[in-house]
Amino acid sequence: MQKRAAATLLMSAVLLAAAPGAALACACGCGIFEIGTASLLPSGPGVTGFLEYDYADQNRNWSGSSRAPAADNEDRDIRTHFLTAGFQYMSGDGWGVMAEVPYWQRHFETDTGTGVESFDHGSIGDIRIEASYAGFFDDASTGVIFGFKLPTGDFKDPDFDRDTEIGTGSTDVILGAFHHGAFSDLSKWNYFAEIQFEAAIADQDGYRPGDELNVSLGVAYSAIDLGDGVSLTPLLKVTASDRNRDSGPNASDGDSGYERVLVAPGAELDIDALRLYADAEFPVYEHVNGNQLVAPVLFKLVAAYSFP
Repeated sequence: MQKRAAATLLMSAVLLAAAPGAALACACGCGIFEIGTASLLPSGPGVTGFLEYDYADQNRNWSGSSRAPAADNEDRDIRTHFLTAGFQYMSGDGWGVMAEVPYWQRHFETDTGTGVESFDHGSIGDIRIEASYAGFFDDASTGVIFGFKLPTGDFKDPDFDRDTEIGTGSTDVILGAFHHGAFSDLSKWNYFAEIQFEAAIADQDGYRPGDELNVSLGVAYSAIDLGDGVSLTPLLKVTASDRNRDSGPNASDGDSGYERVLVAPGAELDIDALRLYADAEFPVYEHVNGNQLVAPVLFKLVAAYSFP
């Protein structure tokens, strides 16, 4: 991780979905933006471009801390492909900026009263712009993040409820911090920790998404040298998420808000300036309000290239 020492984080996710962590009873993970994508900690001053693909199939109805009958929820399946393009720029004095432009393709199945119907919709999502500072220490091991999520995603598709729309319609503030380093007695083992808080500061049409807090901890083993500038770094990440209920006359406040913990084994393959990252995120604890659709696993792929 020392070669990735630096200054800003990909938010995501969401972890999965939060992650981490996003109709009636959907909000547990309909979004995918999160923290914890260690592959996009930059290696120093310069520009990094990246593409990220995430996939979630929310096909299980959950109530409280356990699975519930599908008949208790009008919504039956939310299947989403998330594609995000972005870049980050780091200056030599610890300041940085990052932008992410997502595109979502969503399949939604719900009981309309006359039977289960399916709807599909694809759209640009909510763009995120963040600034970071990691100049507290010479090794750039500790940093803070400040940014906004903009209401650029479509939130007016007539076939989707507000908490299943691709966009939230809200402007959100993003606050975060991170730290990473190496274990002193285990030089080949590294660790990272991240925290992110997101809250709407402006909303539209009677819907305000719940405030969300994500905390991620991870360890990585950076000693697998494959030769010719190629290395492999296995890692393990744990992300805890806490999201408040949505609010407003168009919100399903009784079926929104959750707490969860995700465990994600993953790996990064470095090929000179190219970094390829993949993980699968599994929930080990979930508690939701009301009835909500959850995914048994979430998948992530990232390709990042650092320009000299």
